[in-house]
Amino acid sequence: MSDIRDLLEKVRSGEISPEEAEAQLKLKPFVDLGFAKPDTHRGVRQGVPEVIYGAGKTPEQIKQIADALTEAGQKTVIVTRLDADKASALDMTKYYDVARIGVYGEIPSPDTDGSVVILTGGTSDLPVAEEAAVTAELLGNNVTRLYDVGVAGIHRLLAHTEEIMNAKVIIAIAGMEGALASVVGGLADCPVIAVPTSVGYGASFEGLSALLSMLNSCASGVSVVNIDNGFGAGYLASMINHIGGKN
Repeated sequence: MSDIRDLLEKVRSGEISPEEAEAQLKLKPFVDLGFAKPDTHRGVRQGVPEVIYGAGKTPEQIKQIADALTEAGQKTVIVTRLDADKASALDMTKYYDVARIGVYGEIPSPDTDGSVVILTGGTSDLPVAEEAAVTAELLGNNVTRLYDVGVAGIHRLLAHTEEIMNAKVIIAIAGMEGALASVVGGLADCPVIAVPTSVGYGASFEGLSALLSMLNSCASGVSVVNIDNGFGAGYLASMINHIGGKN
């Protein structure tokens, strides 16, 4: 970290401006591990540090990447799509089995008052929902879970109108025909992030039917992420929830 200290000394002495120092920090290099190049300054550039995608990596590779990020000063390292067998081989702070997310370092507390509300069409959508929920929580958000409130029994959804109305951002997760996002979009006054899941019978085409339904939603204010992409939804919800700074 001596190079950062030198940079700060130059700011203090007036040799460079704070804006020039910020630009240099945003362009700081990565760590070259040969098999991976961890981005140690993504948090400076984007506000959220690098997250490790665990699928396809060995436990040893995950550990080396996490160590590099930790040594660079990252307080919380999130590993997504991490199966239980790999997690058992790693000395992690916490492992969320349904979400398939592991964490090294600190478990952060919420740093904004806004609520991220996560709804699912059915219980079968829970793995995607928990990936979204845990992601949002680890990025400093208050999360409200409303599961199994699909349109096949719409009274279950309407029983939670107050939570929907008070949300700052909503994640609507559903497979089958994906109708939940449109219904929620017609009730809420906040952004709705729709997540199609691969849950459904043959003609659902592993989530394609829900994806197309959500993309064609007639409700305004509905955006759509990729099939089963709970992480992407949780990340985007956190960005929306933090707009305007910490409350």
